[in-house]
Amino acid sequence: MKVTRRTASIGTLGLLAASSLSPVHALDDPLRDPFEGKSDFWLAVEAYIYGYPLVTMEMTRRVITNVAKVAGTKGPMGQIIKLREYPDASFTDVTAPNADTLYTTAFIDVGKEPWVFSIPEMKDRYYLFPMLDGWTTVFQVPGKRTTGGDPQTYAITGPGWEGKLPDGVTEYKSPTSIVWILGRIYCTGTPDDYKAVHELQDQCKLVPLSSYGKDWKPPVGKVDPKIDMKTAVREQVNRMDAVEYFTLLSELMKTNPPTAEDAPMVEKMAEIGIVPGKDFDKSKLDARFVKRIPEIAFDRIMLHFKFSDGDIADVDGWGYTTKTGIYGTNYLQRALITAIGLGANRPEDAIYPTSTKSKDGVFSRAYAGSEDYVLTFPKGQTPPVKGFWSITMYNEKYFFVDNPINRYSISARQDLKSNADGSVDIYIQNKSPGVDKESNWLPAPKGKFILMMRLYWPDDKSPSILDGSWAIPPAKKA
Repeated sequence: MKVTRRTASIGTLGLLAASSLSPVHALDDPLRDPFEGKSDFWLAVEAYIYGYPLVTMEMTRRVITNVAKVAGTKGPMGQIIKLREYPDASFTDVTAPNADTLYTTAFIDVGKEPWVFSIPEMKDRYYLFPMLDGWTTVFQVPGKRTTGGDPQTYAITGPGWEGKLPDGVTEYKSPTSIVWILGRIYCTGTPDDYKAVHELQDQCKLVPLSSYGKDWKPPVGKVDPKIDMKTAVREQVNRMDAVEYFTLLSELMKTNPPTAEDAPMVEKMAEIGIVPGKDFDKSKLDARFVKRIPEIAFDRIMLHFKFSDGDIADVDGWGYTTKTGIYGTNYLQRALITAIGLGANRPEDAIYPTSTKSKDGVFSRAYAGSEDYVLTFPKGQTPPVKGFWSITMYNEKYFFVDNPINRYSISARQDLKSNADGSVDIYIQNKSPGVDKESNWLPAPKGKFILMMRLYWPDDKSPSILDGSWAIPPAKKA
């Protein structure tokens, strides 16, 4: 089975990169009112947008965990999924793969009892294990930036849990029963480093609290044949009518409650039959709205690209956002990130600028392999990060590009050569720029292509992409 970005979504595989992954209505202007004067219609649209992350997270969980044992990008509830190597250009199962970190992930349900997650000693290796609740909020991020490289053990507890934990176990309280541990460990991709990271992955442990310190063997996963394992998750969510959607949302909110700051939204949703802790009362929803609500609501989500009021930045052809991971009451931004980059980190941990066009002054044009491009970092102005940075090459479908040196991304680990003035040129082109320049070469396909930069642990002091004091240079035609 092919795992699309919406079915697996192992990590943020590129914010702003997925608007072309599935068809959406082509809208260039703010939406017009299809039911003029019907305020409850627009209230239902607002409720749909509010609930989109929780519904999408649940549908993603169902698909990823609906297997008997761990295999590839899937694994039963409570079992760690370990991706062991980077894909090559023949890999088309997940869009926008990366060649920087190996994923170590798991879905757990902390509604009945806590789960204990142990991380081994990482020393100086960069890693992070963000933990997402059912609403896609990153509520904790153990990792190099936050907790260092020593061994760590955490008990992830659910809403309302009270109890005593074993000595040496730190409590991380999840606001919801659904938790997605979405770990990433840096790896250079050499045989020796693969081996070292595999050993670290194998030392990561996940057990229910009742079995902590015991010889626990995970049970065989339960497979539900009624779960659609072929259709992309986003498509499964988007094709629900409003009654089906709100019924599921209401059911999920019984164990994944809204936050205190959601109180105004919760009060409004009660008018159309959505009350946390109760089943959906469809009698309060006008039957004429049932089909139109999902269509208009998803269009509104995707329109946030153009009408984001600063949530999305576009600088010299690079599009990115620094508003991910923690959303507060910015429900529209939260829904957009769910739709295009489920699993997004906090900006302090990672930002993923994406570029589809070369920009030179006021002119911009889609990248094409028939042209040669150069991205120049002035002296001392390579990406300011404390973790690492890279630029990945994708074809127009967001897959790796076959090339003679098997290089899919470029970063400082390529031992980049500097010019006489201290600047660094990245050569982005189809043919080799010459043996003496190949250390700085990012091979491109013959056709259209897309660039994605990954900035892990961006510097929080100026210059920084976090406050806009550092900007990514444009890739210009040579």
